[in-house]
Amino acid sequence: MNNGILLLAATPLGDVKDASTRLVEALASADVIAAEDTRRTRNLASALGVTPTGRIVSFYDAVETAKLPGLVEAVREGRTVLLVTDAGMPSVSDPGFRLAAACADAGLRVSCLPGPSAVTTALAISGLPCDRFCFEGFAPRKDGERRRWLAQLEREPRTAVFFESPHRLADTLAVAAEVLGADRAAAVCRELTKTYEEVRRGGLGELAEWATGQVRGEITVVISGAQPIEPTAADLVTLAEEVRRRVAAGERMKDAAAAVAGEYPGVGKKALYDAAVAKS
Repeated sequence: MNNGILLLAATPLGDVKDASTRLVEALASADVIAAEDTRRTRNLASALGVTPTGRIVSFYDAVETAKLPGLVEAVREGRTVLLVTDAGMPSVSDPGFRLAAACADAGLRVSCLPGPSAVTTALAISGLPCDRFCFEGFAPRKDGERRRWLAQLEREPRTAVFFESPHRLADTLAVAAEVLGADRAAAVCRELTKTYEEVRRGGLGELAEWATGQVRGEITVVISGAQPIEPTAADLVTLAEEVRRRVAAGERMKDAAAAVAGEYPGVGKKALYDAAVAKS
């Protein structure tokens, strides 16, 4: 029986006391520790009073593909491979997804040591609705791509969470205010769990103005979802035409109505279905 396992382990965002007991045990006992930054991982282990007995190897974006086969083979041979990133949960805009997928595809055991995540931490303290949300990774760097990306959030009903670098934050918030509206509620979470943790809440326009000053640290941005707008009769006619175009392209009426309604907050799929049927 193969007892090998890949463990994806969440590490503290800043405060080392957030490390779980299971993480401490895994750092001490894992056969192989795949680390995004080996120096930071050694420092974390030292701060936790742990002396790793396993081999520590680099596993960051530039070497991920090259290191993948060896780590999968280690699990196949029955070893425990612990994957840790600099902070938070592996695979969430950090290395980990490809290794987890490769092990799963090979029929090997993959498990997780849950813990800190900047995404859910920022969401929880933002003061914005968090019953439904979407995570968007890092905001695009180029202006055109960033505008197109934000345009996709214009009608998104879920709260959106994304990461941004300090030196691009002001520009991103300014464009967001332009595309989504200056009054769209948002929160900027800086240095989560660290000594200088700060959460700024307000409209996108207000936050963009604040961010023009010197903002430092790790940044997570939370933007509220689009508010439902009661569609007019003209809106329903236009959207019903879109449903009919999709049906003509091969979709079922029910599926087409649900898909179009999902793109427009406040538009009920039954009302849209009925409007499309009436036009048929």
